[in-house]
Amino acid sequence: MKSCGQLSIDEHTRKDENTCCDSTNAVFMATTPMPVSVNSSQLIYDALKSADVRLISALPETWLVHLIQMADDDPDVTLVRLNKEEEGVGISAGAHFAGVKSAMLMQNHGFLASVNAIVSLAQLYRIPLLMLISYRGEMGERDPWQTEGGLMTEPLLQSLGIPYQKLSDPTAVAKQIREAQTLAESSMRPVALLLTRELMWEE
Repeated sequence: MKSCGQLSIDEHTRKDENTCCDSTNAVFMATTPMPVSVNSSQLIYDALKSADVRLISALPETWLVHLIQMADDDPDVTLVRLNKEEEGVGISAGAHFAGVKSAMLMQNHGFLASVNAIVSLAQLYRIPLLMLISYRGEMGERDPWQTEGGLMTEPLLQSLGIPYQKLSDPTAVAKQIREAQTLAESSMRPVALLLTRELMWEE
């Protein structure tokens, strides 16, 4: 069992906001430069707004830090902070029934943890669900605990019959997000976009 001081940045971000680990994480993130691309995050956020997404659910994660902050700062968008990623499926279902377009932001390990809700709610009851998933564990991954989830992400999406694409080219981000949102609505099913290291990380 690791203490707060021994946890990695990604492990820190999965802790509840009221724990000591969040305080440690806030200080660590404020003092440690992270090469997460602000420009790519802005492209993604602008594309979501252009697709008329007005509700975003998220659990803090390193690659998503700028996207979450942009949503939090935007008075036209409702940001729902999650304790567990699978809660976002229910949030998006409620938004759909209220006529509001939504998106879920999560790490691929969060996607793995959300399978029951995706299958038993979004797929069973035909809920359009746009998922933006940070694709950890790909080539260049330095954190050992991310590697197994990376290996399982695409095979699981394929097994569930969820259409997906990788986002790696900044010039194609707006088109891919628009088309993914369109497919989610027309098929009334989940659709996933994998945010790759090439897009999100600047080294």
